[in-house]
Amino acid sequence: MSELTLLLQRMESGDRQAADRLLTLVYDELRRMAAARMAGERPGQTLQATALVHEAWLRLGGDDQPTWRNRAHFFGAAAEAMRRILIDRARRRRAQRHGGGLERISIGDIELAAPPDREDELLAVHEALDKLAAQDPPKAELVKLRYFAGMTVGEAALALGISEPTATRWWAFARTWLYEEIRPK
Repeated sequence: MSELTLLLQRMESGDRQAADRLLTLVYDELRRMAAARMAGERPGQTLQATALVHEAWLRLGGDDQPTWRNRAHFFGAAAEAMRRILIDRARRRRAQRHGGGLERISIGDIELAAPPDREDELLAVHEALDKLAAQDPPKAELVKLRYFAGMTVGEAALALGISEPTATRWWAFARTWLYEEIRPK
């Protein structure tokens, strides 16, 4: 049994020291997940991986953590929290009062082609993922861990408690399903 699972069990029984130790134990992994996700964002992003981890931690309950069943439950919730934070930020940036569809460019970048619109992609994946979750929740969880948390197939398989070959098959299916859902028709 992993140290994380033991801490989660001790927290459930009311051990306050276990709750304090939880963030210390998972911080580096959450930071790595956030950094992997933020690496795909467009240049000039104001949200840093550390801020994403801290905001996700607060959304998960901060120092008053709920009862987590296991490692997969915790990291699945963390990936979902990060996803919602990124979606909320993308929606906020798209809002008319924040400039709507206007794009910020510097004078030195005028000759360069504009980077692909990551916000449109992020929102499209979010909407398609909600549809996939209604049809096949385990595969949607895998997509959250891979796409939004930046986990490898092996890491996601471990977090979900499935074999790596199963995760590979689910990932291939989910990618194809999402592509068909998102592509222009």
